[in-house]
Amino acid sequence: MNNNIYPDYRGGSIVNLMSSIIAAYGGWRTDYPPLEQLSSDPLGETRNLVLLVLDGLGYNYLMQRGEGSILRQHLRHPITSVAPPTTATAITTFLTGLAPQQHGLTGWFTWFRELGSVLAVLPFQPRCSHESLGWAGISAEALFGHVPVFDRLQVKSYSLCPDWIAQSDFNRAHLGRAEPVPYQDLDDCLSRITRLVRAHDEQKYIYAYWPGFDRLAHQQGVGSDVVSEHFAELDAGFAHLLDSLAGSGTTVIVTADHGFVDIPQQQRILLDAHPVMKDCLSIPLCGEQRLSYAYIRHGKRESFEYYIEQHLSHAIELHRSEKLLQANLFGLGEPHPELQSRIGDYILIMKAGYVIQDPIAGEKPPQMLGFHGGLSEQEMYVPFICAAV
Repeated sequence: MNNNIYPDYRGGSIVNLMSSIIAAYGGWRTDYPPLEQLSSDPLGETRNLVLLVLDGLGYNYLMQRGEGSILRQHLRHPITSVAPPTTATAITTFLTGLAPQQHGLTGWFTWFRELGSVLAVLPFQPRCSHESLGWAGISAEALFGHVPVFDRLQVKSYSLCPDWIAQSDFNRAHLGRAEPVPYQDLDDCLSRITRLVRAHDEQKYIYAYWPGFDRLAHQQGVGSDVVSEHFAELDAGFAHLLDSLAGSGTTVIVTADHGFVDIPQQQRILLDAHPVMKDCLSIPLCGEQRLSYAYIRHGKRESFEYYIEQHLSHAIELHRSEKLLQANLFGLGEPHPELQSRIGDYILIMKAGYVIQDPIAGEKPPQMLGFHGGLSEQEMYVPFICAAV
């Protein structure tokens, strides 16, 4: 049974949320409609707009584990992420206002035909290296070719990120006119939001990104007590933030880039155990462990399809990439000129409870309990939380 959730690019996704923000604070509309149930006109009248992205906090988690929380009290409705629902792809949407169809970043590992290399997009490193391409004189800004969302707004903007990634190639490529505001921990992040709101009376947009939930969910599993304790910290911090902003004419929007699923060790498919399938590939699998892109050697398509059908159909849904492109998996409208090259010949959508791992030489599969990037409702739906104070 196919339970895949596709992004709702026509009015119910994080792309549409960004369209609402751009329309309200930029004065013009994007190619994507605004978020349903969020009118741009009142949003544009608010003095301060804060967008707080809690990496990994899915809608299902909030509904199942967040009863009685302040975050849950201000929950409006679920919205979808983008495809694949993963940080490299979804955070790029928050920072550009574009769907993957237009921004062209399709997962943690993305094939860049222009470089003849697979990149880990966020650290901006070739997959086989731990050094940023910036050291080689390659500009992330030029390579990605994105216009930051901050440059599409007509108000003073700020971008809050942890100090250890604030000056990364990826972040600097998407900073534009925004003022960077590095922070040290959760308390520092939230207190800096308050100080920025109170600093002056001019209209402003504040984007803040918090990665802590995601990190713990990967390491300990989204169902762990450690993640539950961190959620309580986030909720207490959110409540304190609203109190500290009371009367400031601020709208605080909280959402996420994706949700999570926990995958048991015995349901992780290591491609080295399937040499016939591996032999069909021209390069290692790209994308995500829950949604991967396969590039096939000449004359091997039939063998590739047959092997998955006979041996892995319990775990993998196999799709021709062009079919899912036509089905608007990555967005609407004219695609990025390199999008087709970045989604391979086939897309492997992993079924519930499975991931696929294809490490390169010298690379070990990450020791994680929590995963994302698939099309399950747990991964695709994120909360739209909104509070006016």
